[in-house]
Amino acid sequence: MEKRLVKIGEAAKLLGCSIDALRRWEATGELLPARKTKGGTRYYDTAQLLGLGDVDAPTICYARVSSHDQKADLDRQQEMLETYCAAKGWRAEVIRDLGSGMNDRKKGLQRLLEMILRRQMRRLVITHKDRLLRFGSELVFALCEMQGIEIVIIHKGEQPSFEEDLAQDVLEIITVFSARLYGSRSQKPRKLLQDLAASADVIAEDLGLHNAHRKQD
Repeated sequence: MEKRLVKIGEAAKLLGCSIDALRRWEATGELLPARKTKGGTRYYDTAQLLGLGDVDAPTICYARVSSHDQKADLDRQQEMLETYCAAKGWRAEVIRDLGSGMNDRKKGLQRLLEMILRRQMRRLVITHKDRLLRFGSELVFALCEMQGIEIVIIHKGEQPSFEEDLAQDVLEIITVFSARLYGSRSQKPRKLLQDLAASADVIAEDLGLHNAHRKQD
């Protein structure tokens, strides 16, 4: 039976990964194209791609920060994830996201969920649990378990107290509503914004988390 070959773009869609990831896997010898022209065009065998088992499926890492001024932290997360997976000998790709942990419509998160539902990955690796979502991460973990996808959290650390966890959730909610109110021309929302910010400072200071809500989500 004649092989059905597709170019690298379609191959990436079939696997649910990026074109750059396929190029990296070719360079390391982990996944080679069925044919490559003199001009450098790569062709992949669809039967081979669709027949990849769990052992050959990639490890997907997820990194997220809340705002543009945290880009350095996002880069550090990616470096940590890549280093960790390289030490384990896992073929990995990092999905990066920028946005609040309460926003479940982020582009990277949507892609991650699609890969989980299609079982296009072997494991999910994150640095901390709250990098995934502030609310709803347990549901994502449940989906992974249903699909037989391993979950790896690099830094589990000590579990926060109920009060600390509640305070962080309240600060996150205040941050989200503050962002929605910011820029409004009405004086009433501006006054509410100031009150919310003041309340956040009081909560953070009382629990020793002062300025933490401005650095993390």
